[in-house]
Amino acid sequence: MRLLVLLSALLIATASWAADLGYQKDVAVKSPTRLDWIFVLANQSLPEAPAEWLGKYDSTNQRYDYFAPEKPAAPKEGRAAILFISAGNEPAGWKNFEATCRKQGIVFASPHGAGNNTPMPQRVRIILDVLDDLRQREKIDPDRTYIAGFSGGGRVACAIAFALPEVFGGVIPVCAGGELREEQWLRHRVADRLSVAFLTGANDFNRGEIERLRSPLLSAMGVRTKATVTPGLGHGIPNDKVCEAAIKWLDEAAPARRKLADKYPASRLKGDAVPSREAASQLLLEEALARAEQREARYSGLMQLMGIRTRWADLPAAQRALEVLTKYERDPDRAWEEEDIAEQRRALIARARGLDAYGSGDLPAQYAKQRPDMLQAAIELWKQVIADGADKAAVAEAQRRIPALEKLIKDK
Repeated sequence: MRLLVLLSALLIATASWAADLGYQKDVAVKSPTRLDWIFVLANQSLPEAPAEWLGKYDSTNQRYDYFAPEKPAAPKEGRAAILFISAGNEPAGWKNFEATCRKQGIVFASPHGAGNNTPMPQRVRIILDVLDDLRQREKIDPDRTYIAGFSGGGRVACAIAFALPEVFGGVIPVCAGGELREEQWLRHRVADRLSVAFLTGANDFNRGEIERLRSPLLSAMGVRTKATVTPGLGHGIPNDKVCEAAIKWLDEAAPARRKLADKYPASRLKGDAVPSREAASQLLLEEALARAEQREARYSGLMQLMGIRTRWADLPAAQRALEVLTKYERDPDRAWEEEDIAEQRRALIARARGLDAYGSGDLPAQYAKQRPDMLQAAIELWKQVIADGADKAAVAEAQRRIPALEKLIKDK
């Protein structure tokens, strides 16, 4: 009898374990996210979000579709994962990534109710509720966790990854793109850690934005970037072969991400835990101080200290950051200022070129009315390049392009 009881218990346990494998619909989020979702929407990590951001939203009512692979066996670092954001309220992306996920043992998740019509604070919260729930269900590798999304979902994927690069290894924006954050230290972190695999169709109305603006701009800022155009595809998600190639390309940089995290643990959120605001600020402070002591890394360290001052203004790490920043402000060796100016100049030139290329090239009918504003914005940026005067080649380019853009505006 005892043997029968043991066998029955084993069968029940096996059945329960098997039920957790394969593709599942409507999986419930167990608890509110611990990830810093507020920072995606603001320049500070506040203890509490403004009440109007979420209204009556309840994390435990949130659902998502989920794939838990049975094989191959998970690597010691954990499984790769894809979090896909739909443009609509239904999950998306599974049929495009299914073959790759099954073959390579990659976890997949896509939220319900996180489409373009969802208010942005709630949309971000839904996505990070799902991601944190996923992190607690599976041992996933942050160096191979990729946030993806279609159209408006791709823009949100960029916004989240560019704010919280420590949680991801890369982004797959499909038929869309996104802006880097204004904070210099975050731009550095994105460039050091993330890869961005843009996917678009040859007939996608957002192709020009991706090929001529978003991808070149990120690349100019030092971000590992690749844009893939699928022949015959319009505004849609490409086939499984294209998606598999994107994952392969993103995976190629995983060793570099691990190496960075070994040196600077704050660059990666490992395991299923989430540090408190105090612990996160202290960890970044330790990295910033280590960088500031190295002359070749001083600029990046000082930018991190400035980031700490703003992001966690109410915490002790912010006061310590201010003390160190004050010391370096008084230091006669201010070579870091030259780096700061050079980076701002690089961003200015890259943005002028990107807006010029996008606005002066082919535009779909729905964007044609925006052309004069794009061109005028490019002209104003080119004028700033001329006023700066430091990059002679860029100044000459600006002097050529301004009359050409003014003519385009006049002719339209």
